[in-house]
Amino acid sequence: MGVKSILTADQFSRKDLDLILEKTRQIEDLLKTRKQLHVLKEHILATMFFEPSTRTRLSFESAMHRLGGQVITAVGMQFSSLAKGETLFDTLKVLESYADICAIRHPVEGASLVAAKSISIPVINAGDGAGEHPTQAILDLYTISAYKNIQGKKIVVGFVGDIKYGRTIHSLIKLLSKYQASFVFISPPEIGLPEKYIEELNKAKITFTETSDIEALRECDVGYITRIQEERFLEHATYENFKNLYVINKKFLKTCRDDIIIMHPLPRLSEVSTDIDAMPQAVYFKQAEYGLYSRMSLLLYVTNRLDEIN
Repeated sequence: MGVKSILTADQFSRKDLDLILEKTRQIEDLLKTRKQLHVLKEHILATMFFEPSTRTRLSFESAMHRLGGQVITAVGMQFSSLAKGETLFDTLKVLESYADICAIRHPVEGASLVAAKSISIPVINAGDGAGEHPTQAILDLYTISAYKNIQGKKIVVGFVGDIKYGRTIHSLIKLLSKYQASFVFISPPEIGLPEKYIEELNKAKITFTETSDIEALRECDVGYITRIQEERFLEHATYENFKNLYVINKKFLKTCRDDIIIMHPLPRLSEVSTDIDAMPQAVYFKQAEYGLYSRMSLLLYVTNRLDEIN
């Protein structure tokens, strides 16, 4: 079998997703009784993160260690030879002789595709600018499946905040579209859902609504909250207009469905108040934990070793 990279959520079929979810559950159970699974003990993962990251980078590195593999890393353009003027292509061509898998985060949309075309080892898109974040979408799907019956019941997922630049949202709607889900997008029109995603949803006949009214979240099964990303705005004043527009706090959450779950890819600012952290509806820290198990599955997926988990 050829090299299997993870570049976009589009590449996963419903069959792929069901298998990854099943294996992720098995990995979660296995880690309750052991620290390492040793499936990738002869493999090296290179994490190339040219944008800031905490959870994605550390969960990938922890996932590789839990699978018995090793990690090498480069964090920040200023600490790599790119700061000296080296091209991304040259950096990657050297990298492929050092590692067996490359997880890359880059501020330019499409950078992971360039990487995959440049080297012969599997490439995992760990976030490319305002484009996609498919591995975050997998862990988000796993989180939703842990609390909601996505196989047999139609769920309503409300996305709140930065819909335009929110790469985690862009990838997750692609995955959820393969299940029985409908969407509510809650944001100011200026940072609403990009037209290409609207076209995709219409083509797939997926039900969705767009609004700027946070009240629409009250009847949703899932609330997926995102921060307004200052780094995506050219003008600071525009960011200031939006940054505190939506706040999910205990008072508001008590007006929502009792069984709603509140998710956030983190880091959060003021959009999710700390006063809901202890409430059962708040699942964002569990969501971050699920990132470990799901990324273990994905490392096995790109190395064609998923069948060794049972």
